[in-house]
Amino acid sequence: MTRYPTWLAAVVLPLAEFIDDAADPKVIFTDLQEIAQGESGSVYSAHAAPSVVQQLPHDSTDSPQVAIKHIPLLRGGSAKLGDLRRELELTRAVRHANILRMERLYVDVPDESLWIGMELMDRSLADVLAAVGEEAAVPASATSTVTGTMVLLALSYIRKSHIAHRDVRSDNLLLSRAGVLKLSDFSNAVRSPPGTPKRSDPVGVIYWQAPEMRTGLYDPLKVDVWSLGATTWELVHGDPPLADVQDPRHITGHQLPPVRQPETFSRSFHDFLHLCSQPVASRPDPDELLNAYFIRTACPRSEIVKLLGQCKAIDEQQLFRQSGDSHF
Repeated sequence: MTRYPTWLAAVVLPLAEFIDDAADPKVIFTDLQEIAQGESGSVYSAHAAPSVVQQLPHDSTDSPQVAIKHIPLLRGGSAKLGDLRRELELTRAVRHANILRMERLYVDVPDESLWIGMELMDRSLADVLAAVGEEAAVPASATSTVTGTMVLLALSYIRKSHIAHRDVRSDNLLLSRAGVLKLSDFSNAVRSPPGTPKRSDPVGVIYWQAPEMRTGLYDPLKVDVWSLGATTWELVHGDPPLADVQDPRHITGHQLPPVRQPETFSRSFHDFLHLCSQPVASRPDPDELLNAYFIRTACPRSEIVKLLGQCKAIDEQQLFRQSGDSHF
């Protein structure tokens, strides 16, 4: 890290083993377009140099597009960089088709920022819901593929490594243009091998939290299935369970609320939600849920691609209306 100013070298030192120190990110990534903003920085789509494309996963080997997350580097350092290192260490060996990984880190010296290379995804499930609106939501037939099969495969994989995500929700479930869902953001994840003490920190967002996270000690490996059930409930309603409670601190109970208009949903859908919201002692693990009838009869991935196409059409209509309004 000899090319860095002294203060910058000290700030990024904890991440040194994950940084490509020899590369200038402004040379290997071009045509940046901002696509999202987050608490820690902005996310851009970018074209990557051929030497980098093969290192970053994407839908098509012919596509040079990747995602780049920018994190400003502060002279006094930041606790977020420590959290990032913990996340990178936790997911170092994680390799799964339904899990989004941070592949490579770079330092932009002139702009004093950290660049994180990732696969370029189309949009989150939260973005899908925002596009289609509460009235339309996501068809239950597509829900079994989106939040069921693909999320369960990801959860099954990390559970075998004794990892709990602890923040499964629509914002952290991303879809590629090919209709592949990936679980993202392991900032709240923990490793919990056999014999590990139970946790007491209620991380995540309360609407998707397993009820035991609000009442005391809990087994982190049990909470992701509950959150999956809450996300499934959200997708068919357009909002998460109990979102109408004005003060989230008043959320109590140990069951997901009944679905609205229950007669419009299949028995297998109701059974799946019931399984996800079982008490801890009888709550199934991801492998067991993969055998649920609702999951075994999931729609093909082409239905997800069709749903993304509908979202794109809605976006284009909104842009057209906005451009028309700007002329008045």
